[in-house]
Amino acid sequence: MRRGLYTDDHEQYRETVREFLAREVVPHHQRWEADRWIDRKVFAAAAQQGVYGLQIGEEHGGAGEGDYRYRMVVCEEIARVHTLSFGLTVSLQDDLVLHYLLDLTTDEQRRRWLPGFASGEIIGALAMTEPGTGSDLRGIRTSARRDGDDWVLNGQKTFITSGIMADLVIVAARTDPEGGSRGFTLLVVERDMPGFTRGRKLDKIGLPGQDTAELFFEDVRVPAANVLGPVGSGLQQLMSHLPRERLGVTATAIATSRAVFDLTRAYCFERRAFGHPIGDLQHIRFELAEMATEIDVAEAYVDRSVHAYNAGELTAVDAAKGKWYVSELQKRVIDRCLQLHGGYGYMTEYPVARAFVDTRVQTIYGGTTEIMKELIGRDLASNG
Repeated sequence: MRRGLYTDDHEQYRETVREFLAREVVPHHQRWEADRWIDRKVFAAAAQQGVYGLQIGEEHGGAGEGDYRYRMVVCEEIARVHTLSFGLTVSLQDDLVLHYLLDLTTDEQRRRWLPGFASGEIIGALAMTEPGTGSDLRGIRTSARRDGDDWVLNGQKTFITSGIMADLVIVAARTDPEGGSRGFTLLVVERDMPGFTRGRKLDKIGLPGQDTAELFFEDVRVPAANVLGPVGSGLQQLMSHLPRERLGVTATAIATSRAVFDLTRAYCFERRAFGHPIGDLQHIRFELAEMATEIDVAEAYVDRSVHAYNAGELTAVDAAKGKWYVSELQKRVIDRCLQLHGGYGYMTEYPVARAFVDTRVQTIYGGTTEIMKELIGRDLASNG
C-alpha cells in the first residue's frame, strides 16, 4: 500500500541526508567502530547539513522546523547504510537533550547553549540512570543541596549515552529528601566544572562506536543559572519528555527492521543452494512473507504516531505501545534475518551480524519492554 507519510520536501531532504552520510559517515564508520569512538567533527558537519537540530529556532542558528517526519527520514537513511552507532548519538541529541533545552530553558540559557547545538559544537547527554536505579526514577540517590547561589551536587550515574563526549550533561538529582515526587530537579553540568569526572568508557556488546560512560559528581558547584526548569519539577519533566524519547527508539526500530529485511530479501534471491536461489524454497518465502507483513503493519502504527506527535497528541501510553512492540519486532526480525544468512550472518563483515548485536539494547533503554507493558496495563486498569 502507498505509505503517504512524506511530501516532496521530505524526499528532497532525504537526498541531502543520503549524500551527507555517503560523504561524511560511511567511509569512516568501520574505523569508528574499531576505535570505539566517533570523530566529533562529524557532528559539526551534520548540524551544518541539517541532519539534526532542525527544531532550533532561527534566532539561535537553526531552521525552526519541528516536523518529526524529517527525523524519520534521518532514521531511515542511517539504517539503510547500517551506521547505528552514529545514528544513536544523533538520536540522543534530537530526541532527548535538545528537547529539554528547547522546552525548559530561560532566554539566557538558550542564548548560552542553543547556538552551540545548532553548530554541532556542543554535544549533550542526559544523566538519569544510576548503579542501583534504572527504570525506577524515584530511586535516584544523586543529591544536590542549595548553598548560596549554587547547588552542590554529589552522586554517580551510569550507562550514560555520550557521557565521555558530552559538553553539557543534564543531571537528575534529589534536591528535597522529603519532597516525594516533587523532590527532584534537573541541573546542567558543564564540561570542566570542578568535581565532575568521567569514569571508564563502558565496553558494550553492540554499538561500539557510540560512547557510554560512568559519571561522578563530587561537590560539584552548579550555579542556580544552570537549573533546568522549576526547582522540584525534575521528575515531572523527565516523565513528560519520555514520549519523544520513546518515539525516537520506535523510529530507529522500524527503520532498522526494514533496512535489514530488504538486505536479507535480496540475499535470499542471490544465495544459491541445491541448484537454485534459497528464496525459491517455500519455507524461506514464508519467512520473508511473515516479516514483510509484520514490518508493514508496524510501520502503519509508527506513521500514525509521527502524525500524532506533530499534532501534539502522542500520549505516553501510545508511545509506550510503539516502543515495546516495534523494538521487540526489530529484535525478532533481525534474528530471523541472521538465520537466513546462514554462517555468513555470523560474520561481522555482514551488516546483519552487526545489526544483531546493535539491536539487543533497543528493548532495554528508553524504558524496558516490561516497564512499557506495566504503563499500558496501569492505563487500562485506571480507565476500565
